[in-house]
Amino acid sequence: MNHYSGIDLLDLDSQLTDDERQVRATVREWVDRDAMPEVVPAFEDARFPANLVPQLAGLGIFGAHLEGYGCAGVGPVAYGLMMEELERADSGFRSFASVQSSLAMTAIYDFGSEEQRQRYLPDMAAGTLLGAFGLTEADHGSDPGGMETYAVRVDGGYRINGSKYWITNASIAGIVVLWAKLDDVIRGFIVDTSLPGVTTMEIHNKLSMRMSVTGGLTFQDVLVTDDALLEKTKGLRSALQCLNSARYSIVWGVNGAAADCLHTTIEYTKEREQFGKPLASFQLVQQKLADMAAELSRSQLLALQLGRLKEQGKLHWSHVSLAKFSNTQSALDIARTCRDLLGAAGITTDLSPMRHSMNLETVNTYEGTRHMHQLILGRHLTGFNSI
Repeated sequence: MNHYSGIDLLDLDSQLTDDERQVRATVREWVDRDAMPEVVPAFEDARFPANLVPQLAGLGIFGAHLEGYGCAGVGPVAYGLMMEELERADSGFRSFASVQSSLAMTAIYDFGSEEQRQRYLPDMAAGTLLGAFGLTEADHGSDPGGMETYAVRVDGGYRINGSKYWITNASIAGIVVLWAKLDDVIRGFIVDTSLPGVTTMEIHNKLSMRMSVTGGLTFQDVLVTDDALLEKTKGLRSALQCLNSARYSIVWGVNGAAADCLHTTIEYTKEREQFGKPLASFQLVQQKLADMAAELSRSQLLALQLGRLKEQGKLHWSHVSLAKFSNTQSALDIARTCRDLLGAAGITTDLSPMRHSMNLETVNTYEGTRHMHQLILGRHLTGFNSI
């Protein structure tokens, strides 16, 4: 196959700054050279290639959108391009980086004290300290406000009890930004996962996101000191603010998966012959390729516009909900169609679309399902809660 050089039918490249193009080129080169060879073996073995964590840190991926504390401080579009390239390899890479950066580090940056920032963020940027984000519970996915994890004040700190499930990085994180009810108000805590009473487990029977570390965390009478509380957190709104940051990275990331699927399928159908002609010369194949290219172009435009709005401080939560459900669904549709065009070869790990399709089933669900984001947008449009 021809080397991937991006799919950009609308010349969006001309709308990027030199710095943004350089960031993308650097991460793209790393993905092609170091990440891609790891993907299939890691996916088949259901393991995350932890050996690449220092390289991700060296690229400035972790907390790249934050200023200071050893973070790269790149703009929203450059950060989005990083996520796009990572997910072009596999959603597991983007999810790992997004949880570390957009969730755990962002929570500490936005809601932590200066002492907490200085204590945790430099090590997290360097990749020597990994973080998780403990919001979802087994019985409270789309309704995080119903969480049952709670904290009570004790001398010198807090005692925490509860459990979290479907947590990325759960079993490899050194700290977790844990959300629990304190006096019936949801607050954030930085909890060291090595503390007595913290246990972790890993979910092994996944058919999707196999390269991602996903698991559960249980807290039984875990004692944390006063300085574990993120003082600025006030209710579920604080957690959702972090989620919006992570959803923004998804808006970009899924375009990378979709572009990889489309590139793979174009190249395959140009080379594969049936009835003495390349598959790419048949009308039905070209129609599907054209439709997918149009969908991808719309998703790319949407991501870029969100990035520019974010730069200007004009990004609204409704924009993020719109783009999250729209871009993830488009990417999933593209991956499924590409798998169909690849025929029998498409069900193997030799070609990427089915792997991307399985991953995107999860991306389309987590951090707000399609239906939840449609309802969020519907409420914004009408002013009414749905019934």
